[in-house]
Amino acid sequence: MKILIIGGTNFIGPPVVRQLITMGHEVSVFYRGKTTANLPPGVHEILGDRSHLLEMKSKFKQLSPQVVVDMIAYNQQDALTLMNTFEGIAQRVVAISSIDVYRAYDVLWGKESDVIPVPLTEDSPLRQQLYPYREIPSRPIAVPIDYEKILVEQIVMASNLPGTIIRLPMVYGSRDFRHRLYSYLRRMDDNRSAIVLEDNIAQWRGSYGYVENVAYAIALAATNERAISRIYHVADVEALTEAQRITKIGKIAGWQGKVVIVPKSQLPSEGKLPVNTQQDWFVDPTRIRQELEYKEIVPLDEALRRTIDWQRTHSPQEPQQFAVPWLLDYAIEDAILSKFP
Repeated sequence: MKILIIGGTNFIGPPVVRQLITMGHEVSVFYRGKTTANLPPGVHEILGDRSHLLEMKSKFKQLSPQVVVDMIAYNQQDALTLMNTFEGIAQRVVAISSIDVYRAYDVLWGKESDVIPVPLTEDSPLRQQLYPYREIPSRPIAVPIDYEKILVEQIVMASNLPGTIIRLPMVYGSRDFRHRLYSYLRRMDDNRSAIVLEDNIAQWRGSYGYVENVAYAIALAATNERAISRIYHVADVEALTEAQRITKIGKIAGWQGKVVIVPKSQLPSEGKLPVNTQQDWFVDPTRIRQELEYKEIVPLDEALRRTIDWQRTHSPQEPQQFAVPWLLDYAIEDAILSKFP
């Protein structure tokens, strides 16, 4: 099968390319050329900017991909350009989305008050307010102001060109530009005796996925016709609490400390959490496992070990950008720990 990947050279893209090559497919990658691709031999590279995608329609027609996987459709215009470019060329489009489309995400950030039942299914209610990052002072890296995966999904699924949607969780692994394990791992490598968590955040659960497993799921969806017109979650089977997740990371990292859970009353008044931890944010990943026979190719402990090994040799240049907001200053943490035997 001939498959075109749009934006396949950053974090999740290269593992997707490797999975498709391993499966025996012919893969082309369209990207700007600003990232060191390090793609497998035999991958056809096409340089260009996605804002000029439609201008390259004749070139794509010559390429004649059967499936197009768009890793970087962030907004309405991206999706419109995508579908207009490949209608009449490709047989299907696979668009990468996020579990931030759900109303639970607005509850988590305090924009709505009614807690949504979890685990979230692919049919759980979506956000009623669009553009989730417009009101956030510091948006996640690489997220444009008009980011909106709900609009991307609507356009892809309403087109004459068949589509598939993959909703991703918080993804971690080698080359994770968000450095999701960094703040915890740094404390462990600083030989902190404990990591203090407010009880509400300690019990909070969110969905995560290891990059190689996520890539395998995307490759399955791209190559299986059963995925036509379907929406899938990809996430670890078990949604650990934050305390359980940190403890597991610590064990694999060789940390001798422990997680100490304290009530909110023991924390500084200015340490109010920026999120509503009454709203868990984890999904039911059953559908893709049943319909496409997906299962993890890398077990959880091995996935964390690989990520820890990478993170220890790839500290972010600006660590403050990746600070976890509920972690305390060491001096404050020590003062709290002195009260607990």
